[in-house]
Amino acid sequence: MKEMFEKTGVQSPEIVRSVFPPIERINRGPVAVIECYQRIPCNPCATACKAGAIKPFEDINDRPDIDFERCTGCGLCVSKCPGLSIMLVDGSRSEENVVFSIPYEFLPLPQENDYVDALDRAGESIGKAKILKVINRSYQDRTPIIQVEISREKMYLFRNIKIGGNLNG
Repeated sequence: MKEMFEKTGVQSPEIVRSVFPPIERINRGPVAVIECYQRIPCNPCATACKAGAIKPFEDINDRPDIDFERCTGCGLCVSKCPGLSIMLVDGSRSEENVVFSIPYEFLPLPQENDYVDALDRAGESIGKAKILKVINRSYQDRTPIIQVEISREKMYLFRNIKIGGNLNG
């Protein structure tokens, strides 16, 4: 599995699941998912985390270590990550769908209630997703956060969106 990631840059389902919170935590409300798979000199996520859920780094090259139970789902880490490697997942709103809050640095921004293509980690479409909210505030360092509703069955596949085609359903 590690060979696939090193050759293609696309994480295997096993690697992805290893960084996701337990489903019981996802179902209680928003929680961060940190897809930072390599040691690189970076730590804005730990600095941004007011709850102390992302543990301070001993070495600037450490991979983030998150305590899912301490994570409040505030989302400060999402827009502070220069690698766009953090998102929130919230399974508390429905049994059929989950809501992801993802960083999105492309223009144009989607609009609330638009339907967009949901993409997997290889950039392939996995179906349609609904835009619930677009958050674009000054404290986010010019990294808007897009809240996307997607089928729960695609939770471990989803990673991004693509705007295009019919945006109204």
